[in-house]
Amino acid sequence: MISFKPKQITKKLLATLPERARDVLTKRYGLGADGEKHTLEAIGQSYGITRERVRQIENHGISSIQKSDSYEEYVPIFDELTRVIKELGGGLVAEHVLLEEISNDPKLRNHIYFLLMVGQPFYRSKESSGYEHRWYTEREVADTVELALKNLYKSINKDELISEEEILNRFRDELIEIAEKHDEQVLKRWLTVSKKIDRNPLGEWGDAASPNVRVKGIRDYAYLVVKRHGSPMHFREVADAIKELFGKKAHTATTHNELIKDERFVLVGRGLYALTEWGYSAGVVKEVLLEILQKYGPLSREEIIDKVRKERYVKDNTIVVNLQDNNLFRRLPNGAYSVIE
Repeated sequence: MISFKPKQITKKLLATLPERARDVLTKRYGLGADGEKHTLEAIGQSYGITRERVRQIENHGISSIQKSDSYEEYVPIFDELTRVIKELGGGLVAEHVLLEEISNDPKLRNHIYFLLMVGQPFYRSKESSGYEHRWYTEREVADTVELALKNLYKSINKDELISEEEILNRFRDELIEIAEKHDEQVLKRWLTVSKKIDRNPLGEWGDAASPNVRVKGIRDYAYLVVKRHGSPMHFREVADAIKELFGKKAHTATTHNELIKDERFVLVGRGLYALTEWGYSAGVVKEVLLEILQKYGPLSREEIIDKVRKERYVKDNTIVVNLQDNNLFRRLPNGAYSVIE
């Protein structure tokens, strides 16, 4: 990813500073052997000065490095980092993605981060409610991507789950002509700039605040399992699938109890659960029959079976047997069934 050794570069750049400024920058950015970063207040206490004075020393130290002969010597290094940012994100990349792509070593990342802070081609936008910390080299690209992410988020319903193909297609529509200049990998990295859009453990995208995306417990894992399955599942199957798909231990009894308490699920058969969003109704078969006949009026046996099967996961014979309850239903001369008033 990079051809230079960051620690050697930062050491030579820091050498251009007076001792106190060098120490302040070393502590602030975790450039020492232990990689520990210190707060303005902690550094101020060690020198008996205010945190604001520490900030001034820090800013003056960076400015001094930028004006030094050593900085001019390492311009090719900053050009290389510019190339990395363009390759990864077309001129905009989330800070954590950039650092992780360059190195797995947290201490080495501190040195990269310092070089980004010193490098004049680089601009950093701070974390906000909608976006992660991010670095860019082209303001126009950054503005276009951030607006596209904002509009993309608005297009997503609260608990909607979207395939990666679909989220990328929607994103391309928002980016308009700029999307054609960048490949799919760049678009995926741009998605990581947003704090409001994320993907769940199954790779489906949606609102980052939704429990369908930010999975926290058995209920959320169960929802993903049943949704992926696409039809009602027995709670034992759900527990087994949670372990298989996510590697999480899900006791059968615990899973059953969680499904009962969650409004996203509805019991549609003996131990069988469906998703409420599929249109299934709660209650025993007789209650469903009453609801259907009260809503639609007299219906033939075939019509009743068809409508019940759309709401409950039961056998045809179970529906017919329940229709024989003479205290609730009656068969009309034309063979249709109605509710006894």
